[in-house]
Amino acid sequence: MDSRQLEYFVAVAEELSFTRAAQRLFTVQSTVSAAVRALETDLKTTLFDRSTRRVVLSAAGQALLPEAKAALEALDRARAAVEEASAGLRGNIRIGTLARLSMVNMAELLGAFHRKYPLVEVQVATSPTGSTGLADDVRRGRLDIALLGLPKPELSGLDVRDIATVPFVALLPSEHRLARRSAVRLADLAGEAFVDMPAGFGNRKMVDRAFDANGTPRRIQVEVPELTTVPDYVRVGLGVAVVPDLELAEEPGVAKVPIKGTELTWTLSVATPAGRRPSRAVTALLDLIGESTRPYF
Repeated sequence: MDSRQLEYFVAVAEELSFTRAAQRLFTVQSTVSAAVRALETDLKTTLFDRSTRRVVLSAAGQALLPEAKAALEALDRARAAVEEASAGLRGNIRIGTLARLSMVNMAELLGAFHRKYPLVEVQVATSPTGSTGLADDVRRGRLDIALLGLPKPELSGLDVRDIATVPFVALLPSEHRLARRSAVRLADLAGEAFVDMPAGFGNRKMVDRAFDANGTPRRIQVEVPELTTVPDYVRVGLGVAVVPDLELAEEPGVAKVPIKGTELTWTLSVATPAGRRPSRAVTALLDLIGESTRPYF
């Protein structure tokens, strides 16, 4: 039994697919299959029940998984301690982030981190399903850390630190009947067509739930992948929007109106896998993130 075999076993166990495990490990499926077979031979047991349609952990595999994870984490900590003592902090960090995130200047953050820890390799990724996809990638081990914005009930399986919170605002065409009000309620927007981000994004989930709770589900007419493009569609009259007040400067043709009668807010959090001690490199990055957060309140 060696660390490579354990790493491949954990990847297959978390993905429940030899193909996806190989993609995650940047290798070919035959290499992963051979490593798992060798581990099964060494342990004299079957770790996965395989069929043409699915792969599931056997009872022995379920027993091995937490021990394999613990062993790999212990090896990582030991390796990092030796490397840091001999040549400075080393390692690899896979970080997920939301596109065009203004609360944290990722370029400045990672630039400062690289200058301080030049031997740590950093890989940055986004997800087409926003915070939902990032959270799942952290849980499955595809990412070591992620910046995301999700409702608290959807943060299970993660250790989370809240960074900052902002209110939601309504964006209305300047000619809209509510555009000159000092504030609006969600009920005032019932029946409107909406511009919003795709369903996997945390801010979209929060607003959908708020309207559902009011008994007035929304009709999304336009979906866009970035928050900064929402005002463009509002301006031309294709819908109204309820979005976090993140990077939305006053724009011609668009009224930004506070929302009253609700505690609807969006929180940016930094997440790591629950129950797993972060590596020294991840811990160092966590320390810098708070310093790079732009204040909103």
